[in-house]
Amino acid sequence: MIAPLRVARDTWPNEVKKWEHLKDLRVSVAVGDAKKRKIALMRKADIYVINREMVKWLVEESGVPFDYDMVVIDELSSFKNPQSLRFKALMKVRSKVRRVVGLTGTPASNGLMDLFAEYKLLDMGQRLGRYITRYRLSYFQPDKTNGAIVYSYKPLPFAEEEIFKKIGDITISMKSGDFLQMPEKIMTEYEVEMNEKEKQEYKHLKDNLVLSVGDQEITAANAASLCGKLSQMANGAVYTDDRNVQIFHERKLDALEDMIEAANGKPVMIAYWFQHDFDRIKKRLQEMGVEFEKIDSEDSIKRWNEGRLPVALIHPASAGHGLNLQSGGSTIIWFGLTWSLELYQQTNGRLWRQGQKDKTVVIQHIITKGTIDERILSALKHKDCTQEEMIAAVKAEI
Repeated sequence: MIAPLRVARDTWPNEVKKWEHLKDLRVSVAVGDAKKRKIALMRKADIYVINREMVKWLVEESGVPFDYDMVVIDELSSFKNPQSLRFKALMKVRSKVRRVVGLTGTPASNGLMDLFAEYKLLDMGQRLGRYITRYRLSYFQPDKTNGAIVYSYKPLPFAEEEIFKKIGDITISMKSGDFLQMPEKIMTEYEVEMNEKEKQEYKHLKDNLVLSVGDQEITAANAASLCGKLSQMANGAVYTDDRNVQIFHERKLDALEDMIEAANGKPVMIAYWFQHDFDRIKKRLQEMGVEFEKIDSEDSIKRWNEGRLPVALIHPASAGHGLNLQSGGSTIIWFGLTWSLELYQQTNGRLWRQGQKDKTVVIQHIITKGTIDERILSALKHKDCTQEEMIAAVKAEI
């Protein structure tokens, strides 16, 4: 099983435990440093799980024989570039594998050209050919050019029908709306977990209302203040007493990166609460090379609704009554939660409202396990977000 790092490490092993008919399967997760990965690969198991960044290492450097009768690629679209190292490495051993299954909700997010590498991994070039130049000549024509230089291609009039006909025998497309009674709104949770050191720091502040980090002090004067500090720590950073920002972890940023990548170009709105969250999200998006904008003006609203923003950042307090954002996307990710039920519902209501073009609005919450995040989300679900509930939650934490 090849998957994104956090999906490989957490999601797939946990899924096995959820299903009665899978409970006896032995799963070995090969993530971490080289020594840990090698030990996991040598362990006797039914399923081996590795993150996609380690495919080249597995094939060329691990020293472990590539002796697997089946390979499942979660997020097959991440292998759409035939020049990538992960694609080339996997093709070296493709002939040794009897069966390959690819999973993706967006096989051709950038157009039909994406399908070539994906299907070559599945059938070694039987349907769309062995060489991308031949595939390009057969189904595409130059679009944007500058003399002899071709910047992009567009499919020929018959290309889509012909390509779908060729791949149809090994492809199954299942839309949830065709098989399930889907709700208008889907709420999901993406759990992350702090390491032991981070958990100890969180517990120390919770128990003592004071935390010293180096020469910086973080103090919570009362229950409400403590609630804010614990929320900040769950998000990964906290304001010190002199208003500096102390970074604790990047678990939520890593999860956010995975979720944006999984969206594969589909517009995503991110709700944040603290300014340092915005600053850290902004920095991570810049590192990813993702275009984004804060929704705080008519121009930014217009660009979002016109579908010109892959990622939009929004603060719940600025979501405002009657702000229409449903034309720009149908997915919202809560990076940090708010105790305000009104602001929470208003923000969700920017996308989950009449005029939404998509059948389903997905509301995702990044939750740090074992922190006040869980209490806040529970209160939001039960619509019990009063000041008393907040203080009761803090008391329960202590």
